[in-house]
Parts: sequence; structure tokens; C-alpha cells
Amino acid sequence: MENPKFENAITVRTDPAGGSSTLADISACTSFLLREWPGKRGDKHRAALQACSDAGSGKKSADSARRAFILAAREAGILINQ
Repeated sequence: MENPKFENAITVRTDPAGGSSTLADISACTSFLLREWPGKRGDKHRAALQACSDAGSGKKSADSARRAFILAAREAGILINQ
């Protein structure tokens, strides 16, 4: 499995006290989606997980996975910057 890096990292909120995490590649996003995702795991979460899997196997670009992750993070209210 490949681990493509993003041109621009994604920063997400990890706790209500203001903690954050910067995700710079597919592996970091996949791990966050599986282990640290807050609240509900809806359609956008599943789409982001699938996009990360596809990018890791070379079926999709890292940029498409990044966009899917951003949509899911925005919906969850944890996106700090993109």
C-alpha cells in the first residue's frame, strides 16, 4: 500500500479544549478516520475512508482522498484548516 503525501496538510480539532492534529498523508487520514473520529460515522465518513483506501492502492489520487476527508471533517465540525 502506498502512502501518498498531500501538497497541503489538513488540520482537525481533536478535543473540545482546542487540541488539534495535522494530517499530511493518506495513512494519517485513514488512522484518524478509524481510531479518532468523533461522533457519528455517516456517509461522508465512509466516502472518505473509501477514498483513502483507493488512494493507498493507487486507484485514486491523494487529492481526491484529501477532498473527501475535508468534506467529512467539515460535516463533523472538526475542520480547522484545509
